[in-house]
Amino acid sequence: MSGLLQEGASTMVLSIEELKVLASNLRKEGLNTQQIADELSLSQDTITWLLTGTGDGDRPSDVRIGWRTLGVRPQRIAAIGSIMADVADEEVGYEDIDTVVGISINGIAFAYEVARTLESDVTVFRTTDEGTGSGSLSNKYGQVTGKRVVIIDDVLSSGVTMSKTIQAIREVGGDVVLAIVLVNKTTRNEIDDVPLRGLVRAVAV
Repeated sequence: MSGLLQEGASTMVLSIEELKVLASNLRKEGLNTQQIADELSLSQDTITWLLTGTGDGDRPSDVRIGWRTLGVRPQRIAAIGSIMADVADEEVGYEDIDTVVGISINGIAFAYEVARTLESDVTVFRTTDEGTGSGSLSNKYGQVTGKRVVIIDDVLSSGVTMSKTIQAIREVGGDVVLAIVLVNKTTRNEIDDVPLRGLVRAVAV
């Protein structure tokens, strides 16, 4: 994992030492492990290792995902959201989807576009500082109680945040019918008995 890869107008840093510096700087700015993982598109295990690890022996296996080229233009986000909505329609049927839940922070923009395309309600699962994958559902947007729900995020790594989102929705009486991510970094096709679909699968070999 050394060297640099050009991505759009920015440089995606791939060397371990540079990633350690990035993670450390983001920690100094006040971001928690979850937020740093979101920002760098790495798993929380990898972020913990970057912040505390000393040798390669305990380094988690991971794949860094860079999608800044998509993120800089709203029309590109909309295009990906349209594809995700098409997948949801194929898997579930748009008439059987009431609410789309975007996981903060990176899943929110995609979720809004999916909900707009499907003409469904939308809400947000906010991650918090209380522990790995922890968070809560927002009450400012659409509701999930008694609703058929699709969850949207950008990257699935360990699946912990997705699992906690599913749990939070079920606890208030929502029925999670599908989870969609831009990139699935695992070999899983379901999570907590919920079908899981990734537009791209990127697995370390």
